Amino acid sequence: MQSGREPPWLFKAPEADLTDASGKTIIHHSAGPTWQHIDGSATAGKLKAKEDAPKPNAIPWLLLTGQGVFSRVTSIQRIHTEGGVAPDAKTCDSNSKEFRSPYSADYYFYAKER
Repeated sequence: MQSGREPPWLFKAPEADLTDASGKTIIHHSAGPTWQHIDGSATAGKLKAKEDAPKPNAIPWLLLTGQGVFSRVTSIQRIHTEGGVAPDAKTCDSNSKEFRSPYSADYYFYAKER
């Protein structure tokens, strides 16, 4: 740690497991942003819109377009976020290399009707 000045935490990558109503993990979310379903299929999203979360210290709400093998997915929406914001730089110490910032959110996957 440099004396008198704490470096800010830097965002590395998202990492989350999306669960169904019973709590079973069905999709893993990671950098890209990418979602991989338990059947092995995956899609990468592209940012379409971003809005600050209404709750303080919560990550933004997003609207992403789906691509790849989730071919019917037209948009992915992240809303109702809680947490996920990097901690204050004052919490950094010389032993800290990485910090995982827990969050919760609702993700909606939209598709065209068949």
